[in-house]
Amino acid sequence: MKLYSYVIPRDYGFAPNPYFGYCTLATCKPGIRKSAQVGDWIAAYGSARSSIAQKLVMLMKVGETLSFDEYWTDARFMSKHPVFNKGKIHMYGDNIYHHVGDRWMQDPSHHSYMDGSINYMNLDRDTKANRVLIATEFFYFGAN
Repeated sequence: MKLYSYVIPRDYGFAPNPYFGYCTLATCKPGIRKSAQVGDWIAAYGSARSSIAQKLVMLMKVGETLSFDEYWTDARFMSKHPVFNKGKIHMYGDNIYHHVGDRWMQDPSHHSYMDGSINYMNLDRDTKANRVLIATEFFYFGAN
């Protein structure tokens, strides 16, 4: 078992995404997503320049990993597709990457541009590790 930790500049519930019974890490931190194994723990802390400075925001035990395409089509995670005409937990869904043929697609989301077009900088960084980390054992504290 390993412990990974990282710092987040703000917490919208996007990365990590603690909603709908699962805590998922599907964007950002490709190094952690590539390396972490089932049974490892991941901690997210607020950055020094944020309102959540040095606070433990989330702690999750990796219980499963999926590829982006598996995550995209898995019925358990349909609620994590972003929907902008509902509340915050729907708007910041992290189930945004999948393939169409050989090409990566990015759904309109927190990581795309305001007009919904693909932000290739985020897409390229996030898809460096084709893995989503999934936990049912987690603690999400947010700003608390």
